[in-house]
Amino acid sequence: MRSMNSRDHTGGSPDIRVIQRVAPYLWPKGDTGARIRVVIAMIALVAAKLATVGTPILYMWAVDGLTDPAETPIWLLTPVALVIAYGVARISSIAFAQIRDAVFAKVAQRALRRLALTTFRHVHALSLRYHITRKTGGLSRIIERGVKGVEFLLRFLLFSIGPLILELIMVAAIFFFAFSGWYLLIIVLAIAVYVWFTFKVTEMRVKIRIEMNDKDTDANQKAIDSLLNFETVKYFTAENREAARYDVSMEGYEDAAIRTSVSLAWLNLGQTVILSIGLVAAMWMAAVGVQNGTMTVGQFVAVNAYMIQLTMPLNFLGTVYREIRQSLVDMREMFTLLDQPPEVLDKKGASALKVGDADLRFEDIHFAYDPERQILKGIDITVLGGKTLAIVGPSGSGKSTISRLLFRFYDVGQGAIRIDGQDVRDISQETLRAAIGVVPQDTVLFNDTIKYNIAYGRDGASEDEIIEAAKAAQIHDFITALPEGYGTMVGERGLKLSGGEKQRVAIARTILKNPPILILDEATSALDSGTEREIQDSLTRLGADRTVLTIAHRLSTVVHADEIVVLDKGVIIERGRHDDLLAQKGVYATMWRRQEAEEFQVA
Repeated sequence: MRSMNSRDHTGGSPDIRVIQRVAPYLWPKGDTGARIRVVIAMIALVAAKLATVGTPILYMWAVDGLTDPAETPIWLLTPVALVIAYGVARISSIAFAQIRDAVFAKVAQRALRRLALTTFRHVHALSLRYHITRKTGGLSRIIERGVKGVEFLLRFLLFSIGPLILELIMVAAIFFFAFSGWYLLIIVLAIAVYVWFTFKVTEMRVKIRIEMNDKDTDANQKAIDSLLNFETVKYFTAENREAARYDVSMEGYEDAAIRTSVSLAWLNLGQTVILSIGLVAAMWMAAVGVQNGTMTVGQFVAVNAYMIQLTMPLNFLGTVYREIRQSLVDMREMFTLLDQPPEVLDKKGASALKVGDADLRFEDIHFAYDPERQILKGIDITVLGGKTLAIVGPSGSGKSTISRLLFRFYDVGQGAIRIDGQDVRDISQETLRAAIGVVPQDTVLFNDTIKYNIAYGRDGASEDEIIEAAKAAQIHDFITALPEGYGTMVGERGLKLSGGEKQRVAIARTILKNPPILILDEATSALDSGTEREIQDSLTRLGADRTVLTIAHRLSTVVHADEIVVLDKGVIIERGRHDDLLAQKGVYATMWRRQEAEEFQVA
């Protein structure tokens, strides 16, 4: 990782650019209320520091008034009154600090909320290609740490480092003008050595912390991956194997954590030595001054009070600096994620899709996930509105790729896909996807109720509409037989339901969506023959009066399609109706005979 002083080709520090990106969230454009809160918080911050710096002066006057009244200016109050004023100043410093925190809290939390929402929206806008190459556990960790990093930066950079610098300047001025330039020199030297030592050691500790983060992310990814594949782990009695993989990452984390703790002990010891030397030097000078009669006892006490007052926040400088550095690292990861460009974007001024008959046209489609491996090679397909096109072929032939291109998970490399004559690249993704319903092979449900998962098909659907959709998908009777009915939780990824039940929920929510175009992406290939026939009846009703694109593995599900296209290695090798293809005695007929033989053997 690069240090804080590193520069990139733009000539700016990466950490400074991170702070610059956060700043607009703290001074939001057009939000007068938030800006007023920021101003009030800053005023309270300065007032708190003025009260803090003024406290030792009142203490000094009170001591001088008690030891030698002649040393106290006649315009001052009695020593007792000064003690009371000292108490008021201490209370004021705390009160103004709390007012600052309370006033700024809404600004900070609103900034965090907006930033988290921006990141969440952006992650959903990223391409399918990006998501299938990233691990969900690692992605969630980046977002979580990034938002927490912003929160820490706001709290400590604004309300710890900033106030500390302000206090140091005030105290330095008081030492220079009220006491002697030698005291200022001691403070400057002590703080300079302290800060240099702290930053040097902390830089080393930040590198260890980055290593800890990497191990933590790796362990989290392994844990989530293992839990998502809970059944597979059980199938292969791999609990010990998974635990060993997890423990390897945790072992690395443990090693980095130990090194962090040891380095922290050395950091604390070094800081204490440096500050103690500075404190003793200043106190020695003050003691000599009292003995020589050039300083009062009150001034001696004030020097001590100021040195101790500076020592307390400086003691946390190492921790605060380390956390700020780590926060900047975490935030940089999050902003790198935000800078990841979506692969599929709407054109400027993209129009809304206008659906008429819902005719589909794939014109000379070429596409490759990897430039070295072409998937589709000149596909020409037309599906008239209300008709059903089935695409079959061996695994890897490009069947599902066609449906992903229609849904614009990717854009074609060459050619065009049109709906009622409109190129899908010229219309907004929102209106395009609103017109297409998908029943996938592997239906993944939200860990919520059955009702929620069906209602996901159309936001704001009424309960009666949800029930009607369930009835149309032939799952209503099953749901009502459950103890909690539509309120039944389906579990993580819908694991509490069988494959057929999940598919019916998927059909129900697609019915609720009521799209003019339907994609059935091997929707029954993971089901047994009996369940497949039941689901196929529901799918047939779902496809009535819609333009249907069926991606099929089992040919028995496509015999009634208006046209069947056979793909092989990205090229259409046969096309026609079921009977016509059988009569050709080509690839389709061979596939049909093979599947019939397999089903006969199973029977």
